Formats: sequence, C-alpha cells, structure tokens
Amino acid sequence: MELITDTTEFVFAGNELWRIIALTTIIILSFLLGKILKFFFNRIAPKMEASGRILANVSFKSAANSITFLIFSIGLTIGFRFLIIPEGVEGLINTTLEVLVILAIGHFVYRQIDVLDTWLRRFAKDDAAIDDMLIPIIGKSLRVVVVILVILQSAQALSDQPITSILAGIGIGGLALGLAAQDTIRNFFGSLMIFADKPFNVGELISLNDKLGTVQEVGVRTTKVKTLDGHLLTVPNGVLANTTIHNIGKRQFIRRVFSVTITYDTPPDKVDRAIEILKEILDNHEGMNEDFPPRVFFDDLNADSLNLICFYWYHPPDYWSYMSFTEKVNREIFRRFNEEGIDFAFPTQTIHLAGDKDRPVDFGIRNLDKANQDQDQDSN
Repeated sequence: MELITDTTEFVFAGNELWRIIALTTIIILSFLLGKILKFFFNRIAPKMEASGRILANVSFKSAANSITFLIFSIGLTIGFRFLIIPEGVEGLINTTLEVLVILAIGHFVYRQIDVLDTWLRRFAKDDAAIDDMLIPIIGKSLRVVVVILVILQSAQALSDQPITSILAGIGIGGLALGLAAQDTIRNFFGSLMIFADKPFNVGELISLNDKLGTVQEVGVRTTKVKTLDGHLLTVPNGVLANTTIHNIGKRQFIRRVFSVTITYDTPPDKVDRAIEILKEILDNHEGMNEDFPPRVFFDDLNADSLNLICFYWYHPPDYWSYMSFTEKVNREIFRRFNEEGIDFAFPTQTIHLAGDKDRPVDFGIRNLDKANQDQDQDSN
C-alpha cells in the first residue's frame, strides 16, 4: 500500500484520490437512488390501484421490494470500474460483483411474477374454478425456473465454465438426487394427474378418508384441505391421486332417506292416514325438482314398529338451507301425527311370565307328552 501525504497527490492501494471519491460517490448515490425509487413506487402504487390499474399497482409494489438491491448492485459494479485492482484479487472481485448483479436481477424478476399471477386471476375470473388450481402452479413453476436460471448463471460465473458443462455435471448428480427424491417426484406427477382428471376444484367440499373439508390450495407437492373442525389437512399429491375422493361440492342435490316408525297397535286406517300425511308434507316441497319427486312407502314390519320410509331430494345442494328445511319437515310430522293421534314407536320388549293363566307351567310338558304318544301310535 502506497500512501503519499503530498497535498497535490493522494494514493491509496494504487488508486488516486479521485478514484476513491468516485467509488464512494457512486455507492452512496446508488443506495440513495434505490431508496428514492422504493419510496416513489410505494407512493404511486395506491394511486394506480385507486384508478383501477391493478397490474401497475402490483408491479410497483413488487419493484419496491427489489429495486434498492438492484440499483445498489449495479452502482457497486460501476463504482469498482474506477479502481485499479491488483491482479491477484481482480478476478475474485469481478466474479463477486457479477454474482451480485445476477442475484439482484433474479430477485427483481422473481418478484415481478406477481404481476403475471394477478393477470391470470383476472383473466380467469369468470371461468371454472379449476383455474384457481392452475394459477398458483404456473406462478410457482416460473419462480422455480427463475431460481434455477439464477443458480446456473451464478455457477457459470463462479466456475468460468460453459453452461453445457455445468448441466452435464448436474445430470450425473441429478440421477442420484432423483433416486433419493422418489417421493417428491411421485407427488409432482400426482399433481399433474389431479390437474388432468380435475376431481375437484379449489373451494369445493370433499370427503377424503372420512374427513370432510374444503380445498384451500393445490400445490406442486401437496394439497391443503381445511376440515370442518378448522384443522388444515396437508395431503401429498402422490397419495391423493390414488385415493377415492367424494366431491360433495359437485353434487346436484342432497338426498334424505329417513324412517318414521309407528306402533303395532295402530289401526290400518291410521296407517294409511300416516302415509297420506307424509305425502302431503313432502308434496311440492321447498327445493323440489320435478324429476325427483318425493317418495313414501310402508316398507317393513320391524320387531317393535311399523316402518314408513321417506325419500326426498333437495335442490340446490345448499347444506344449511337443506338443514333448515329438514327441521321444518320434522316439526310438521310431529305436529300432524299428534293431531291425528298416531303414536310414534320406540324400541320395546314384552316379557311373558311362565305360569300365568294363558301359559301354565306344565303346558309345555303336556304338549311334549302328547307329541310322544302320537308318535308311538303312528309307529304301531
């Protein structure tokens, strides 16, 4: 290091004073410029949103998060060009600056993918909900591509080798990595099968291994389902692709099958009246489709009751509206049966005591003796 205190010349590590001042000035100015642009982008983004320019709003917000780093890395690269760098460290410094610029550009592009996500959501706003599954995948895939490109460019800068040589080396290592990442690969192809078959859409209610939940997100590796008890269920796509899925969200109606049991001492005319009441309650009911009329049958003689079975279909399949209607039906059945004096049955048992007037204790013995005597006479 050479340090000259002459007032007319100041040299530090082989660099004149003006070179050092130029480097410092450019670094400070690039940092300040980055901060000013960030402040400007953050201020203008709400105005873009207020004027309905949603894409511009997202672009400015994304740029505000990466512009300072980008401008600073470019300024640092320009500033170091004013310096005279010793040959021993020149290559290291240039490589470091090159990698820094690559990372800054990659970060800027990575954040700008938010603009594409927003545009795709607006474009698919009126289309099928399956687009809600594809849009996140497109954004995530592009982000993965950006990261891979940044890594490759950085590796090329650090190794000073062509990308083809780097890819060849990665291919050899990729074989071992692929064997170790079989589950990840299976989950990726499972996600492709889900997108191809479309067994459900984002936001639909599904039944998965006896668990009911709403599909929240379909990713490259897993699918997130929020169960009705509030838990977030994360299922690997490889498992999901081989699982039986009941898509409740795609059903066209909700069918209810229920039985009304009445006592055995109900007179036949009361049984007929009970069937008529059930038909009257369900006739042209709320949510009925003409192609699915309600059905009522006297279908079984149970051990402790007469069974009347009812069917009805509720359209559209709004669960809470269906439950409200179900309550109305139950209340009306209860009220009408009470008015008609028709008793509901419940499980009962009748116990007969041996020795009563209808069943004397020796009744069975006398019957057995008589049967034996009849058998002897037949043999003679």
